[in-house]
Amino acid sequence: MTRNACPACTLEDVLSHDDHWECATCGHEWPKEAAAEAARIVKDPHGNTLADGDTVALIKDLKLGGGSQVLKSGTKAKNIRLVDGDHEIDCRIEGVSIALKACFVKKA
Repeated sequence: MTRNACPACTLEDVLSHDDHWECATCGHEWPKEAAAEAARIVKDPHGNTLADGDTVALIKDLKLGGGSQVLKSGTKAKNIRLVDGDHEIDCRIEGVSIALKACFVKKA
C-alpha cells in the first residue's frame, strides 16, 4: 500500500504495480510517471519547437523596459534557456540578460 491518492476518487487505498498505480476502491489505473510533471513545450509563432541551447532571432523591434534601449528585429540570441513563467526564454543579447516571450522570436 502507498500513501498516494487516486486522482479519480481521491481515496488513499492504492495498489502499486511495476509500471502503474491502481485504486483498490474504484479500479482507476494511472502510470507512475504521471506524478512527475510533463516537460513544457515552447513553440515560436511559426510552429517550430524551441529547446535549450537553440539560437533565436527577434521578429520585431522590442523596447527594453526602464530605459531607452531598443533591440532591433533580426537580433540573434544564442544558447537560450527555457524557463517556466510568463516569459518563456532566458537569454543574453549584447551582454544583457533578458527574458523574452516566445511570440517575439523565431528559431534561427
